[in-house]
Amino acid sequence: MKASLKGRYANEKNTTAATFSVNAGDIKLQASITDATVVDGSSLNGLTLAVEKPGSFIIDYDDFRFQFMNTVRVAELPLKLTYIHSRGDNRTVFDGALIFDSANKVSGNYTLGTGNCNLKYSYVHDEVTTFEQCYDWGKNAWDFEVSRRVADDVFKATYQTWNSDLALEWSRNSKFNGTFKVTKTK
Repeated sequence: MKASLKGRYANEKNTTAATFSVNAGDIKLQASITDATVVDGSSLNGLTLAVEKPGSFIIDYDDFRFQFMNTVRVAELPLKLTYIHSRGDNRTVFDGALIFDSANKVSGNYTLGTGNCNLKYSYVHDEVTTFEQCYDWGKNAWDFEVSRRVADDVFKATYQTWNSDLALEWSRNSKFNGTFKVTKTK
């Protein structure tokens, strides 16, 4: 059994959250509450209940979200499929990723009823440089991204053709030197 308790104080606003997890065989049961659950009398606000079988499904009571995952083989290549339905934001999403090898992947995403459909190709060169291009049918536009990892730093450039937006980013995630992100958008 795992349990965690988190507290936060920011600008005169205190928040508290508690999470309890229990593994029942290959199923994980989880309950989380926030201070909204007990402040001003008990309520269901801030209460989250979830049942998860890693790699297979997640059922989340908070926003009535169902997520099912599976991997099938297509021409001996793994195709990862995910179906997500969230009643909270009334959305159904289908995701898929076909992995050719450790450097090449094609993924797609479709949100039912919105016309939002993306197809992305990703190539990783020497395990440090990633090139991605994505076509968005909803916007009828391309997005391009290149990123490079240098030790704990990641340098990334993105370009969105639909709004001519160019962004540069430098981020660091280090146990010893800390974490930060610097972004500049044109």
